Amino acid sequence: MIDLRSDTVTRPTLEMRQAAFDVEVGDDVFGEDPSVLKLEETAARMLGKEAALFVTSGTQGNQIAALTHCNPGDEVLLEASAHLFLYEGASMSALAGVQPRTIEGYRGSMIPEDVRTAIRPDDIHFPETGLICIENTHNKAGGAIVPLEDMQAIYEIARENQIPVHLDGARLFNASVASGVSVEHYAAQADTVQFCLSKGLGAPVGSIITGSAEFIRKARKWRKRLGGGLRQVGVIAEPGYIALTQMVDRLADDHENARLLAESLEQIPGLSIEGHVETNIVLVHIGELTMSAEEFLEELKQVGVLAVPFGPKTIRFVTHLDVTRKEIYDVVDRINKVIR
Repeated sequence: MIDLRSDTVTRPTLEMRQAAFDVEVGDDVFGEDPSVLKLEETAARMLGKEAALFVTSGTQGNQIAALTHCNPGDEVLLEASAHLFLYEGASMSALAGVQPRTIEGYRGSMIPEDVRTAIRPDDIHFPETGLICIENTHNKAGGAIVPLEDMQAIYEIARENQIPVHLDGARLFNASVASGVSVEHYAAQADTVQFCLSKGLGAPVGSIITGSAEFIRKARKWRKRLGGGLRQVGVIAEPGYIALTQMVDRLADDHENARLLAESLEQIPGLSIEGHVETNIVLVHIGELTMSAEEFLEELKQVGVLAVPFGPKTIRFVTHLDVTRKEIYDVVDRINKVIR
């Protein structure tokens, strides 16, 4: 089975597995796990922030950011198809008591002046704008890279209005490798950043939040409140450290495989590529076929290919560590058989 459902399905490397076995551990709630401390210090340094916090998932990291930045009743500005809005179970409303306000973007990027316009004036009828969120790369936009200049402009608007900016950088390293812009430069356009270790970087679990030392101090308490205060967590932090320090450059291979997949599928009658492929996500439109996305996926499963629906007539394929170049060619052959 060739699994292209997500880059979250990657399996830890042999080095990660051995490191988890050999690692020295301590109680992280007491701040005594050396691998966690090493991982957090490295992440903060790489992103140019004062401090970092190891959390269980990207969703937990994003929600801790909302809880730490905002007060109940605040409004959060974010792009209309942001992961924070669509795929995190309305956590911001359920946990932080904040109201999301969406802004339609282009390929996942909000127009800075639209953000400026959406900021609430001081009026008792309106909520206060408590946070602005940016997602880079943008999942729903097919792994699109949010332009650095858009991020810079939005951050400047936010600072003018004394509003914090949070970057959902679940796949930020994909953006960096594909664009040539350093993660530190991207991170400088936000007050806090969350990124995943368990997607393209290939760790089995975990994400990182970075920000000021004071923000991370408060975030640590919210992590504890959410049940994220883990104990001998070095067994997953050490694989995360390997992912962060050794698996970044190889993301270029995933991007090349995604481009190859897109170029090949576009040659098949009945299929077209939505947008253009910048990183490791390929959105395929099957509008000319008589079957639905779900029916098409079932046919693919029968020939040993897994993907996910991204709309009534859209399929998402994600390349990753465990998919080889040969398997990309195999996927194309199998899709050809399904259609013909």
